[in-house]
Amino acid sequence: MEFDPYSILIRPVASEKAVAMIERENKLVFIVHRRANKHMIKRAVEEAFEVKVENVRTLITPQGLKKAYVKLKPEFKASEIAAKLGIL
Repeated sequence: MEFDPYSILIRPVASEKAVAMIERENKLVFIVHRRANKHMIKRAVEEAFEVKVENVRTLITPQGLKKAYVKLKPEFKASEIAAKLGIL
């Protein structure tokens, strides 16, 4: 089966908190597929945006959505990807 990063990454989050994380912590925030694990999310972000991921943290929101906080390695800028996605 072909690996499709866009079946895992549902949409980026563009809240005030998410924008602050992009600027301060070099992190991107996505709503991801509920059954995706951290390794799948890391691979999806790396393939979709051609970056290297340092770590991934996930949580399930009260609405039942899975949210992933993706920290990029220092040589990559989250703000550049956010601009491509239309968040910034």
